[in-house]
Amino acid sequence: MPARTAESVLWHPANQPTILIVDYQDINRRLLRAMLKHESYRILEARRADEALKVLLGEHVDLIILDLMLPEMSGLDLCRRIKADRRTQLVPVLILTSVQGVENEIASITSGADEFLTKPLHHAVVRTRIRALLRNKAAIDSLEEAETILFALAQAIEQRDSYTAGHCERLAHHAVMLGNALGLSQVELLTLHRGGYLHDIGKVGIPDSILFKRGPLTEEEWVLMRSHATKGEEICRPMKSLALVLPIIRNHHERWDGTGYPDKLRGEEIPLPARILQISDIYDALTTKRSYKPALNSEEALNLLESEVQRGWRDPELVALFRELCLSPRQSEFSDVLLPLPENGTIQQSLENMHRGLTE
Repeated sequence: MPARTAESVLWHPANQPTILIVDYQDINRRLLRAMLKHESYRILEARRADEALKVLLGEHVDLIILDLMLPEMSGLDLCRRIKADRRTQLVPVLILTSVQGVENEIASITSGADEFLTKPLHHAVVRTRIRALLRNKAAIDSLEEAETILFALAQAIEQRDSYTAGHCERLAHHAVMLGNALGLSQVELLTLHRGGYLHDIGKVGIPDSILFKRGPLTEEEWVLMRSHATKGEEICRPMKSLALVLPIIRNHHERWDGTGYPDKLRGEEIPLPARILQISDIYDALTTKRSYKPALNSEEALNLLESEVQRGWRDPELVALFRELCLSPRQSEFSDVLLPLPENGTIQQSLENMHRGLTE
C-alpha cells in the first residue's frame, strides 16, 4: 500500500466536499452535474442569488460555482457578498461566463473570485480546477481546526478554576473597549479579542499544584510559573493566523519600568496590544472574587491600577483612558467588535487528555 501523503489526507473522496452551483439556466447546471458525476461530490443548486444566500445560511459549502449573468443580482455582486461575510469569505468561488473579454476575468477576480473560466467548458479543465480549489479549501479547514483546538484549550484552562470562569470573555471585552477608544483598526481589535482568550494558554504546561497553590510560591515555582508566557508563544507560533497575537501572549507581564518578564521590556518597547491587555487583565482579576480575596468594586480596582502607575509598573496614559472608559455610561459603545469563537464541546475530552500529557 502506498504511503499516505499530506495532500491525500487533506483531499480524500470520502470527505465528499459540497459544491453549490448557482446558474439561472437549468441546462448549464445539468451540464456541470454531468461533468462531475464520477466525482464524490455533494451537489447543491440555486437559480438566483437570493436562493444561493439561503443555502449558504443553512449548509456547509466547500466550493461555489457562479454564472456571471444572474437575474436581479449579478454573479459579481453575489461574489462580493460572499467574500464580505466572515462566515463564507474563505469559501472558494469559481465564476463561469460565455461572454468573451479579458475585462470580465479582471472584474471577476477583483470581486473576490478565486478562479474564472470562459465557456465552452473543457471537461478535464473544469474537473482539474475544481480539485485544486477543493484541496486549498481542505488545507484552510485544517488550519481553522487547529485554531479551534487552541481556543478550546484556552477555555479549558480557564474552566479548571471556578473562580476564573468568564475571565477570558470579560478580558477580551475590556481590551477591545480600550483598543476601540484608541482608534485601533478592525484587525488590531480582533487581535486584542483573540489575545484575551489565548494570553494564558501557556498555563496548560503548569502543574495544578503551582497554579492553585494557596501559599506563596518558591523561587523555583515562580520560574516555572513565569515560563507560561514563553510556553504560550511556542504553542501558538506555528499558526500563521495568530502571528499578531504572539506579542500579547509573550509580553503581557512586562512592566513599564522594565521589571516585568520575560524580556524586561521598558515603556513603549512593550507592544501596545500587550499593554492594553495587561491593564484589562489586572482590572478583571481585581474585580473578580477569588479563593484568597473578595472582589473589589470598580473604583477600588481603578485606584489600585493608578497606584501601580505611581510605582512605575503601568502605562500612565492607558490607565488614565481606561479609568475614563470604565466610569463612562457609554462604555459599551467602545466594545462592539467581537470575534466568533469556536465551540469546544466535541473535543473537550481530547483537550483534557492533552493537558494531562503536558503536566504529568
